[in-house]
Amino acid sequence: MKPFLNACLAAVLLMNSMQNSSSAVEPGARPVDLDAVARQPSPGTTVPGSFAFSQDGKSVSYLKSENASLSRVLWRVDLADGKPRVIARPPGAGDTDKSVSLEEALRRERQRLRDTGITQVVRASKADVSIIPLSGDLYLQRGEGPLERLTETKTPEIDPKPNDDGSKVAFVRDNELHVLDIMTKVEVALSKGATEGVSHGLAEFMAQEEMDRTTGFWWSPDGSKIAYQETDERHIPLYSIVHQGGADPQVETHRYPFPGQANAKVRIGVVSTQGGETTWLKLDPPSPDFYLARVDWDGNDSLLVQLLSREQKTLRLSRIDVASGMSTTLLDDSAVDWVNLHQDLRVVGKESDLLWTTERSGFRHLRLLNSNGVVLHSLTSGEWAVDSVVGLDVKRREVYFIAGKDSVLEAHLYRVSLDGGEPVKLTTEPGTHRVVVASDGEHWVDTWSDRKSPPRTVVRTREGKALFTLDDASSDPRVTEYRLTPPEFVSFPNREGTLLHGAYYAPKTKPKPKEGEKAPLVVMLYGGPHVQYVSESWAMTADMTAQYLTERGFAVWKMDNRGSSRRGHAFEAAIHLHMGEAEVRDQVDGVKFAASHWPQIDASRVGVTGGSYGGY
Repeated sequence: MKPFLNACLAAVLLMNSMQNSSSAVEPGARPVDLDAVARQPSPGTTVPGSFAFSQDGKSVSYLKSENASLSRVLWRVDLADGKPRVIARPPGAGDTDKSVSLEEALRRERQRLRDTGITQVVRASKADVSIIPLSGDLYLQRGEGPLERLTETKTPEIDPKPNDDGSKVAFVRDNELHVLDIMTKVEVALSKGATEGVSHGLAEFMAQEEMDRTTGFWWSPDGSKIAYQETDERHIPLYSIVHQGGADPQVETHRYPFPGQANAKVRIGVVSTQGGETTWLKLDPPSPDFYLARVDWDGNDSLLVQLLSREQKTLRLSRIDVASGMSTTLLDDSAVDWVNLHQDLRVVGKESDLLWTTERSGFRHLRLLNSNGVVLHSLTSGEWAVDSVVGLDVKRREVYFIAGKDSVLEAHLYRVSLDGGEPVKLTTEPGTHRVVVASDGEHWVDTWSDRKSPPRTVVRTREGKALFTLDDASSDPRVTEYRLTPPEFVSFPNREGTLLHGAYYAPKTKPKPKEGEKAPLVVMLYGGPHVQYVSESWAMTADMTAQYLTERGFAVWKMDNRGSSRRGHAFEAAIHLHMGEAEVRDQVDGVKFAASHWPQIDASRVGVTGGSYGGY
C-alpha cells in the first residue's frame, strides 16, 4: 500500500506545484520546491558520525562530508587545538558504490545507510589502526598515513573487523570466515562447508533487519579466537522480487522467512585464528524455536549469549565456557507481551559484574548484576526510560546513558555511579542529544539540535564544559535559503485519558486564502514500536516533504500514538495482538483535536501517508 499512497500523493503535489508555479520568491525566503524535497541530505542535516577517541584520548576521528553531500571522508581533530583535518579520502574518483556487492548493498539498506565515499571505518581498540572497506576491497590506515590496499579480489570482503591490537583483520568472503595477517599478508580460511543457503560469519536477514545485529562473528579480547555463527537457510523457500523501474527489469531472489513459517537455523562455533577445527557450542535456548540476539565475550574463555524465544516473550542470558562448551543460564527476562532487545550489556571490572537494562518495572532501567546474574542493585528508577548506555568508565565506576528523564520530547546525557546514587544530568541545552564518550570518561562528543537550531557538535570535558565546537550544520546555506518553519508542539489526552504529543505545521499559502477558506490536512505517521516521531530536534523542521506541503496550502499533522517508543513498556505494548486498533483510535483522536484546536483545518479533507509501519 505504501508505494501506491506515496505515488498518489506525489501526483497531487506535482499538479498543485504546477498551479502555483507563479508564486513570487522572496529574498532569503525561498519556498520549498520539489527539487528541495528530492535532494538528500536535507538542509542542516549533514553532521559528523562514526566518532572514535584515540587510544591516548588526545584526538577524535570521525566521518563527515566536505561539501554538505552524502559523500564522506575521514577526519581527525586534536583536542589540544580543535582544528579538524581530513586524513583519508576514497582513492580515484571516490565512487565507492560502483562495485558494491548485492550482499553489501542489502547490509547498508538494513542499517539505513545512504552515504557514499567512506561509509565505514572500523578501528582497532588498542592501536592506531583503521580498516576501511571501499568498492568491495579493504584498505588499511595506520595513524594518519596513506591508505594501503589489503585486498584486491573479485568477490568482496564483507563486515571487516580488526582484532584489538590491529595486527589482523577478519572478514567474510564467499560466505566463509577469513582472517588476514596485516604484516605478512597471509590469509587463513577459518570456516568451511558454506554452500547455497549456508553461510559462516554473517548475521541472517532477521537479525539485521529486526534485531539490530549486523555482524555474525566476534573476536576474543586477546585475538586468539573468533566466535561465529553458522546460518542454514536451505529449508526456507526462495522468494523473488522483480525490479521494474529501470530499462532492464531485474530479479532479486532471497530465502525469506515469512511470518509463522520456518526461520533460519543458527548455531555458534569458536575457532582459533590460526585455523583448525571449529568447536560448536551447546546453546540453552528458552524455547525450541529461538533467535540468536546478542553475543559478547566475557574475558578470553567464555561467551555471554542472549537468546530470544520465537514469540519474543523471554530473553535468556547465558554464559558459555568455550573449552567445555557448557552453558549456564544467568537470567531470563520475560514479559507477557514481548521483550525489547537492547545493546546495554557491559562486563564491569575484574569481578565480571554485569551492567544490564530491563523493562521489568514498566520502564527501561539500569541494573548491576554479579557474575552469576544476581541483582546487586538498581541504578535508576522512576516513570521514565533509559534509552541506551553510551559509556562505561570502569576506573571511576560510572556509567553514561541517554534518557528523556525530564521530557520525553528531549534526549539528554546522564551519569550515575555503579555504587548507587542519583543520576547527574550532563547536557544542558534543550533538544535531542547524541553522545559518544571516551573510554576513560575524560571527554565526550555531543551532537544536539532542537526545532529552531540545526545540529551542533561540541567536544566537552568530563563535567560538560565545551572545549570547542567541531561542527555547526547551520553553516549549510540552504538553512537560511529556504522558508523552513518549525512546527508547533501540543499535548492532549486521547479518548481514554492518555496524554499524547503532536506537531502541527501550519499552511504557508501565498497569496492568503480567501476569508473562510480552510486547509486540507495531511497526517504523516509511523506509529509503531521503537520509533518516536515527535521530538525536540531539527529533523522536525528539516522534513522537506512537510514543508513542501505547507507551501502548497496543506496543513500537516504528526503525533505519537500508543505503540510508539520512549513512553514506557505499557504505552508501547498497547498494540500487542491488536495492531491497527489502538494506533488508529489515537490517530483519529489526534485529527479531531487538531481540527478543533486550529480552525483553519478542513476536517472533511484529510489525507494520510507513512512508510514502513506507517505504510501498514
